[in-house]
Amino acid sequence: MDRVIVAGGGIGGVAVALALARKSIPTLVLEQAPELGEIGAGIQIAPNAFHCFDRLGVGDRARSEAVYIDSLRLMDGLSAEEIVHIPLGAAFRERFRNPYAVVHRADLHLALLEAAEKTGLVEIRTNHTVERYDQDGTSVTVYCTGREPVRGAALIGADGLRSPVRAQMLGDGPPIVSGHTTYRSVIPVDQMPEDLRWNAATLWAGPKCHIVHYPLKGWKVFNLVVTYHNNVTEAEAGRPVPVEEVKRGFEHIHPRAQRIIEHGSNWRLWVLCDREPTDRWVDGRVVLLGDAAHPMLQYFAQGACMAMEDGVTLAEFLADHPDDIEKALQAYQALRVPHTARVQLGSRSIGQYIYHPAGATAMARNHVLRSWAPDDYYDRLDWLYSGSILPDAKPVM
Repeated sequence: MDRVIVAGGGIGGVAVALALARKSIPTLVLEQAPELGEIGAGIQIAPNAFHCFDRLGVGDRARSEAVYIDSLRLMDGLSAEEIVHIPLGAAFRERFRNPYAVVHRADLHLALLEAAEKTGLVEIRTNHTVERYDQDGTSVTVYCTGREPVRGAALIGADGLRSPVRAQMLGDGPPIVSGHTTYRSVIPVDQMPEDLRWNAATLWAGPKCHIVHYPLKGWKVFNLVVTYHNNVTEAEAGRPVPVEEVKRGFEHIHPRAQRIIEHGSNWRLWVLCDREPTDRWVDGRVVLLGDAAHPMLQYFAQGACMAMEDGVTLAEFLADHPDDIEKALQAYQALRVPHTARVQLGSRSIGQYIYHPAGATAMARNHVLRSWAPDDYYDRLDWLYSGSILPDAKPVM
């Protein structure tokens, strides 16, 4: 197969380029930024992501970068009482054949990038902003701002929440602004209150707000992510903000939880956005992937995981149907759309009923979650964590 063009050099774009390279399919990755890299901080990596790492040949590297946490811990943000904790030890790993961990986004991106470059089949061009595409039934031509057009056998739009590829394909306008704003900080471990230095992905859930923290970088730092409903209507990403602004949305929660925010520094904000699920990701030889296809809120902690699953799956179908690219893209769409739509809608629901409820709804949450045993949680997560959505081909080790 001739080279495939990938618009976007983030986690999803690099993952699909690596997946295709491991099927001996060359790619050209076009990234609008002057250099490749990931902003942000930590992300949670569920077992389904580790299934992808193994397929991509970076399983050992990913495991060496990760911090393995003991549990998912849910705290009541008003009373500071534990609601429930889900153990992530031997029984969890045996059930899902892989661990649950946390990792810095930049470390994950670098692992994928270095593996892709080593294949010799991935060319990356920075300072290339994709504007539009044309196709003639046998190839796709991609036009970038101030650059010569490039041609490939197919185009994968992995160009994020405001994807120009999606805009041309679907014309569905800007993403939905949720009215929830997330603030992120990373602090040294010794600045985290000692009684909260838990080896867990901890969620403090309160009315219209929550706090998440977990260790990163081999227990050198703690990742802090705090979110509250401030009803903003305009999207923003990465703007520095003072701690006073961050604290404003948490004045009603327990002082023990408020203390976490006081220790953060260099806070930056992101306004959360998503889109309604769509059943159209394909236009001839052009296809969407990751946030360009199914942007989701953060509450399932599955954005990067879904993008990597997309990449592994798409590479499998293109390798299986090298002489019928449109058939391969349609097969990928048919498999991935219902699964990712479930995650998109589930993320909204979890935000409403687990992370941010108040009053009787919060009491009902506590009652239900406390009634479940660990195996009950595992059963409810099997569809997501087991890796069963991936094609049946054996992992590439």
